[in-house]
Amino acid sequence: MVSSSHEAMHRIFQEDPGIFARTFDRLGIPFTEPVAVSLLPTDLTEIKPLERRLDTLLQVETADGGSYLLAVEAQGRKDPDKHCSWAYYLSYLYAKYRMPPLLLVVCQDEATAQWAKMPFHLGTPMWRTLTLRPLVLGPHNVPIVADVASAAEDIPVAVFSVLTHSRHPHADTMLRALSAALRKADPDTADLFKEITELGLGTSPAAEIWRDLMAIPTSFFRSETAEKVREEGRVQSRAEDTLTALQLRGIEVSDDVRERVESCTDSDLVRLWFHRAVTAERAEDIFGD
Repeated sequence: MVSSSHEAMHRIFQEDPGIFARTFDRLGIPFTEPVAVSLLPTDLTEIKPLERRLDTLLQVETADGGSYLLAVEAQGRKDPDKHCSWAYYLSYLYAKYRMPPLLLVVCQDEATAQWAKMPFHLGTPMWRTLTLRPLVLGPHNVPIVADVASAAEDIPVAVFSVLTHSRHPHADTMLRALSAALRKADPDTADLFKEITELGLGTSPAAEIWRDLMAIPTSFFRSETAEKVREEGRVQSRAEDTLTALQLRGIEVSDDVRERVESCTDSDLVRLWFHRAVTAERAEDIFGD
C-alpha cells in the first residue's frame, strides 16, 4: 500500500521541478535550471501483462536548448528487486522517448539512501554491460532549513528538507520555520505546500507538531496578544538553539545550565548566549559570569 509520505516525496517535484536542479547545485553537482517542464505518463506497461509504474516522470527543457527525462522514485526501504526495475525503466524510457533519462531516488532515512546510491552493474566482472547510477537525495545530503528567512526564500526546498529530515531530533525547529514562512506566502502557495507537508509527514511524531502549528488561526497572528506570544516563542526557540549548538559541539550541558537557559525570557540575553555557544569551551561560559 502506497503511504501518504511516499506520495508527497515525489509529488513535490511535480509542483516545483526546479527543486531538483537547485538542490544538486548546493551539493556541487550543477544542472542547468529548467525553463519548461511537462508531466508525462508514468505507465511503463508492456504489451504482455506486466505492469511497471514510476512514481513521477518529467520532461525537462533547459535554457541551453537541451532536454532530458527525470524519473523520480520515492523509496521508503531497501528492496533488492528495485535496481532491476530501475534499469528497466531507464532503458524503456530511452527507447520510447529517445531522450537521456535521469533517475532520482528520494529517501527519508539514511540507510535506504546509502543503499540506493550504490552503483548497480549488469554483466560479468570482466565486462560491465550496463551500470546504473541513481542520483539520491536523503538525510545524508539534503541541507537542513531551520530558519524563517531561508525557508521563505525557497519554500519548496524548505518543504522537501522538512520531509527528508522528518525524523531528525530537531525537526520541530524546522517545522516552526516553515510554518512562519508559509504565513508570509500567498494563500495558494501556502495551501498547496501545507497539504504536501502534512501528507509527507504521515504518521511520524513530527506530523503531530505540524498539525498543532496549522491549527492556530491566521487571524491570531495579527493581534497584540499574538505578537507577545510570538516573541515568547522566538525566545524559546533561540534557547533551544543555544542548547542544541552546545550539544552538537560535544559540550556537556548540565541541568543547571539547561534550566537557566530555558527559563530566560530576555530575547537579547538569549541571543547573546546563542552567539557565545558557537565558541564556548564549557557550557557555563555562555553566561560570561
